[in-house]
Amino acid sequence: MIAMILAAGRGDRLRPLTDNMPKALVEVRGQSLLERHLDNIRSAGIERVVINLGWHGEQIVSRVGSGSRHRLEVVYSQEADNILETGGGIHKALPMLGSDPFLVVNADIYTDMPVPEQALAAETLGHLVMVPTPDYRDRGDFALNDGLIRNSDAAELTFSGVAIYRPEFFDGCEAGRFLLAPLLREAADAGQLTGSLYDGLWADVGTPERLAAVNR
Repeated sequence: MIAMILAAGRGDRLRPLTDNMPKALVEVRGQSLLERHLDNIRSAGIERVVINLGWHGEQIVSRVGSGSRHRLEVVYSQEADNILETGGGIHKALPMLGSDPFLVVNADIYTDMPVPEQALAAETLGHLVMVPTPDYRDRGDFALNDGLIRNSDAAELTFSGVAIYRPEFFDGCEAGRFLLAPLLREAADAGQLTGSLYDGLWADVGTPERLAAVNR
C-alpha cells in the first residue's frame, strides 16, 4: 500500500504560528505532526509516501527530503500557491498512488491510531476511520451502521482524517480545486463506504488552544 499525507494547507487558524511555516511542521511534544505520521506509517510496513505541498512546502522538502531518515521513499505532489483542497489534492496525486487502494492521512491530526489494515470489498470505494465527536463541535459528520458509513441528521461520529480509498473513488472528477466531503456524502448514500471507530488518542490540532491542550 502507498500512503498520502495531506500537508498543503496554510493553517490560518493557527496563525501567527503558521505565518512562516507549514501547519504540518507544527510540533507536539518535541516532534512535528508530519514526522510523527511518517514514523507511524513506516511502522505499519508501508514504504512509499506521497506528500502534497503548498504553503511553505519547501520547508517540508528540506526537513523530510527523500524520506530515508524515516526508512521511507517520499515523493512530493506540488501545489505551490494553487492549493487544491482535500479532494483536488488527492486527485492530482493519483498518478503517484498506483492502482491499488491507498491510505490518506490528514497532517494536522495528532493521534496514536494504528494504520488501518482494511481490505476493501469489490463494491466498496473507501474505508473511513471515525472518532467520537469532540466537545467543540456541534455535531458529527456521519453515522456508522453495521460497518457502513451513513449520512444522518443525528450523526454522532467525526471523520478522523484517516482513510483508505480506491483510485476509482475519484472517477469522474476533474482536475482542479475541490473538497472531498461531497464525494464522501455521495458514496455514503450509495452504501460504498465502510467505517470503523477509534476511541483512543486523537486530536485535530487546528487552533492554538487545541495545540496547547495536546502539548500539556
